[in-house]
Amino acid sequence: MLDYIQEYKSPLGSITIASNETLVTGIWFENSRFFGETLSEKYMNQATDATEQAVRWLDIYFHNKIPDFTPPLLLNGTDFRMTVWKMLLDIPYGETVSYGDIARTIAKQRGIEKMSAQAVGNAVGHNPISIIVPCHRVVGSKGSLTGYGGGIERKKELLRMESNVVALTKLK
Repeated sequence: MLDYIQEYKSPLGSITIASNETLVTGIWFENSRFFGETLSEKYMNQATDATEQAVRWLDIYFHNKIPDFTPPLLLNGTDFRMTVWKMLLDIPYGETVSYGDIARTIAKQRGIEKMSAQAVGNAVGHNPISIIVPCHRVVGSKGSLTGYGGGIERKKELLRMESNVVALTKLK
């Protein structure tokens, strides 16, 4: 299968967007920990409708507005990772949840006593579609900023940017 990539210049550094012909399959900051993990060995530098939709989403996001759509996404992973990634999509813009919060929710859904926050952290860390699937909104206990494949400084900036947009929206 052939993948397509498109480069995006963000205020926080270069981003690579990957897609098959119709769905976004990856978004990574340059030098991300798991950069290109879902990218096939064969790919072309060519925009697709999916990458263009991701570019439009990122343009809105980095111009301090809340995107009102989600580009078509393809997430592939274990059942556990898929559960975690779907939960990330439900974290509201400008808000955070902890790894422990997600672990407790999954444990409750599965009818088990406990779920490992570390296992959740591993799944969050392997999220292939950064920013749009907002793994940067997951924090450690007591709000500590831990781990982000794109770098902790970028995580801080994304959270700062979102909190500013939410504050401005509330003033209107």
